[in-house]
Amino acid sequence: MDKIKEKLAALRAEADAAVTRAEDAEAKNKKYEQLLLEKDQEITSLQHKLSVMDAELEKAETKLHDAKLANDDGEQSKMTNEGLTRKIQLLEEELDAAEKNVKETVEKLRQVDVKAEHFERQVTRLEQERDAWEKKYEDAQEKYRQSKAELDELVSTMEGL
Repeated sequence: MDKIKEKLAALRAEADAAVTRAEDAEAKNKKYEQLLLEKDQEITSLQHKLSVMDAELEKAETKLHDAKLANDDGEQSKMTNEGLTRKIQLLEEELDAAEKNVKETVEKLRQVDVKAEHFERQVTRLEQERDAWEKKYEDAQEKYRQSKAELDELVSTMEGL
């Protein structure tokens, strides 16, 4: 009888431990899903920034082209010519800055993609671990039910004596 009680207590402890581990795994899974969602949002934000930068780059290239045409056509005064030259320099600096920003944004996007893939793999691995824990938990539950049935049968047999 003591062995059965000990075994039952051990099974209960095992089941409780399995439940705790399953809850921990679910909490980790939820945390990783949240991280993945945040990274997805960051990717979307970076993609938007990239499209904005592309539009700015196009505008800057158009402005640069227009400024150069105006400079070529110009038989304007020296003052106007100097003003346009300064404007071209500023536009070229803006273009360089925009190109640098685009490169940095693309690199960040690439890094975010790598991180997202890493997190997806982690989520997959954690889901597999969770499934394994759930199976262990179900097995423990089944063992518990069988042990309980045996115990109930033993108790009824002993009461019959």
